[in-house]
Amino acid sequence: MSSESRLYTFSPSTQDKLRKFRLGTSRAKDPQAVIYQIDKQTLEIAQADDETYTNMQELADELPDHSPRYVLLSYPLTLPSGRLSVPYVLLYYLPVTCNAELRMLYAGAKELMRNTAEVGRVIELESAEDLEDIEAKLAGEQ
Repeated sequence: MSSESRLYTFSPSTQDKLRKFRLGTSRAKDPQAVIYQIDKQTLEIAQADDETYTNMQELADELPDHSPRYVLLSYPLTLPSGRLSVPYVLLYYLPVTCNAELRMLYAGAKELMRNTAEVGRVIELESAEDLEDIEAKLAGEQ
C-alpha cells in the first residue's frame, strides 16, 4: 500500500461515482466533466458538487481562483482520420495564486487520483482560461 493511499481516502460512494462516470462517458456525444476536491480536515477526496458540466465555459466559471481542483474530463473529438476519439483525462487545476499548503496537499494526491479514476493522462492547468485550449491539447497528443 502506497503512502498516498494511507493518507488520502475515497469513500465507497465516491469510488462508485468515479467508476460510473468513467464507464458512462465513453459513448457521450458532448464533453462531460466533474470537479473533485480534497477536504483539508479529513483528507478525503470527493466530488465538489453534484454537477456534471458539458460546457467548458461553465466549468471554467466554477473553478476557484485560489484553490486547486481535480477535474475529470471526457471529451469527444473527431481525429484528422475521421475517427471519433473520447479521451478520458484528469485536469490538474493548480492556480499560480494558491498557497503552498494547498499545492502540497493536491500534489501529494495527484497520482492516487489518477490511478483511482483510471484516466489516460494528466493535463496541468494554471488558470481557468486554459480550458479554452483544451481541445487543442487533447487533439495534439493523441
